[in-house]
Amino acid sequence: MEVKGKKIGFALTGSFCTFKKTIPKMKELIEKGAEIIPIMSYNSYNLDTKFGKAKDFIEEIEDITGKKIIHTIQDAEPIGPKKLTDIMIIAPCSRKHYVKASM
Repeated sequence: MEVKGKKIGFALTGSFCTFKKTIPKMKELIEKGAEIIPIMSYNSYNLDTKFGKAKDFIEEIEDITGKKIIHTIQDAEPIGPKKLTDIMIIAPCSRKHYVKASM
């Protein structure tokens, strides 16, 4: 799939163990010409875990994307109605959610 020129909403959820592998994918997409709109759930934005400090993940993501992270429901609400993205990535996306979205 060609991503050059696409606006991609990239949402990180609370599976903190995946962040070290997932965040570099944002950089890969940017290198391929995509614009990344970073989004984090409340927990992923606020909680420190054994996998790292939230502040460090936030700084890394904002550095990679050059954008502030959307992390509140109020800030995320306009994404759909205003068609701010061409594609949404939810990472990780469990099989349960993938199956529901595919139906």
